[in-house]
Amino acid sequence: MTMEIVLITGMSGSGKSVALNALEDAGYYCVDNLPPELLLPFVTLEQKHQASRVAIAMDVRSATSLPQVPALLATLRQQGIAIKSLFLDASTDTLVRRYSETRRKHPLSQAMNEGADLNRVLVEAIELERELLGALREQAHVIDTSLIRPSQLQGYIKEVIRLPGGQLTLVFESFAYKRGIPVDADYVFDVRMLPNPHYEPELRPLTGRDEPVIAFLRAQPEATSMLEHIEAFLSLWLDAMSQNHRSYVTVAVGCTGGQHRSVYLVEELARRFATRWATLRRHREIGG
Repeated sequence: MTMEIVLITGMSGSGKSVALNALEDAGYYCVDNLPPELLLPFVTLEQKHQASRVAIAMDVRSATSLPQVPALLATLRQQGIAIKSLFLDASTDTLVRRYSETRRKHPLSQAMNEGADLNRVLVEAIELERELLGALREQAHVIDTSLIRPSQLQGYIKEVIRLPGGQLTLVFESFAYKRGIPVDADYVFDVRMLPNPHYEPELRPLTGRDEPVIAFLRAQPEATSMLEHIEAFLSLWLDAMSQNHRSYVTVAVGCTGGQHRSVYLVEELARRFATRWATLRRHREIGG
C-alpha cells in the first residue's frame, strides 16, 4: 500500500491548526510540529504500522533544521511515497491583527526590554519567518488565508487532497481588487475593463456562476477576447512549467467586486483546462 503524506507548513498564525483539523476529519493520522530530524524515522515507523495517509505540520519552531526538509522530501519520493506539500500564507497586516487579537507571542519574538515597540518587533519576527520559510514556500501549493474563513480553508484543503498526485495542478481564483490581490497568485489578470454586470439591475444580485450573467458576458466581445488571450498565454507556458517540476500554479483573476466578471472567467478557464490538467476553482469573495 502506497503511503500518502501531506506536509503542512506556513506562517505562524496562518491557519495550520485549521488545516490539520480538516485532514484529521478526512481520515489522516496527524502530527503537529514534527522536527525535521525525525521525519524519516517517523515515516519508517508508520510504514511498519501500515499507515496509508499521514499529515505532518512543521513550522518555524524548527527553524535551524528546516533547510533539511526539501532533501528529506526528495528521499521519501524516491521511496515511492506520494507527498503533497501545502504552505499557508497571509499578509503581514493580517498576521499582526491576528496576534493582536489573540495576544499570543510570535515564536521568533525575543525577550524585550520594558518600553520596546511590540508591534515593530512582531513585524520584524514575521518578516524573518518569511525569509526562513522561503525555500519551503517555493516547493509547495500556497494558500492565502488572509481573507478567507476557517470553513473555506477546510474546504480548500479537502479539495487539494482529492487531486491525483504527480502532475501539475491549476488553481483558478477570483478576487476583488478592493480587498487586495491574493498573495498566493503566480499569475494575476485584471479584468476590470470588461463590461460590468453590476450596472444591470437584474444582474446585480447574481454571480458569474448564474446563467443570466454568463449570457451577458458571453455576448461581450471584450470578455471573449480576454478569455481567449488568457487561455492562449497559459497554454503556451504550462508545459514548460510542468517540465520544471512545478506542482501547482495559481491563476488569479480580479475585478472590482469579485462577484461577476472574475467569477465568470475563472469558471470558463477551469472548464477549458480541465481536459488537460487537474484544476481547482476558488471564489474568494463569494465563498465558493
